[in-house]
Amino acid sequence: MSDLMNRRDALQTAVALGTFAAGVSLTNTHAAEGPAVLKGHINHSIVFWCFNVSGEKWDMDKTCQVAKQLGCKSVELSGPETWGSLKKHGLTCAIAPNGMPGAPFMKGFNNPAYHEQVISTTKKMIDDCADAGINNVIAFTGYKWRDADDPKSGEISLEEGADNCVKGLKQIIGHAEKKKVTISIEHLNSRDGSHPMKGHPGYQGDDIDYVANIARKVGSDRMKILFDIYHVQIMNGDVIRRLDECKDVIGHIHTAGNPGRGELDDNQEINYPPIMRKIVEIGYKGYVGHEFIPTRNPLAGLQQAVTLCDV
Repeated sequence: MSDLMNRRDALQTAVALGTFAAGVSLTNTHAAEGPAVLKGHINHSIVFWCFNVSGEKWDMDKTCQVAKQLGCKSVELSGPETWGSLKKHGLTCAIAPNGMPGAPFMKGFNNPAYHEQVISTTKKMIDDCADAGINNVIAFTGYKWRDADDPKSGEISLEEGADNCVKGLKQIIGHAEKKKVTISIEHLNSRDGSHPMKGHPGYQGDDIDYVANIARKVGSDRMKILFDIYHVQIMNGDVIRRLDECKDVIGHIHTAGNPGRGELDDNQEINYPPIMRKIVEIGYKGYVGHEFIPTRNPLAGLQQAVTLCDV
């Protein structure tokens, strides 16, 4: 069985390499020796946690090497302790974590009980980003329960949650403007409860329009949303139209296959090339982070994602 799995992984990698080589030009005639040269319309980024928590568990140097090999410009959602490695490899961090311990998406700006901690940690990350030349940090609405850890504690209404988010974000947006760092608040799906990173039952910001309107009410060019195509597909669908409607507040974009948050292959339902063409059409100049959980050879999956999305 082990030999069979090794042969299968090797075949998948070989197929992906062939597809990748066919889809992009290279800096020299030896594909294995030089980094891929992409079309330049999409700024590709690798989301670090996806390849660090399971399977081969790439460390930062390995992830940076893969990013360079594939022509990606960023390794993201990695903390300040990793940014030295990024700089060494000539890469950036397209969007930084917010610094909250544990599951940061649970305790967010929708709950005043967590404002002091969330604002403090986000402000510290903004400062770290400014010092390192990184210009985007993630934020979350938080879970809808008054005690984020206890679904029986009562719910914060949608209107109250949005108002609390706006009030909390307005307390820090001036600092973000001064430091020239964007805050991107993420929309997440609340439908998939099968895995802690495939969905987030209880997350209040599970409607893309709801999150986009929070960003608009803050009223700053430094306040945006993280448009995660995987989560939008699950909760709202109509992805191409949603991109057009949200183009004024999109600060970052994520990809993954649905269902399952796996690779961007033909086992999932999202048709990525026209979505990427829409991203180019609306004039988006930020990064597209590949945030899928590998179910097979991770390098093969990333090569496939970059090739598919490099329109």
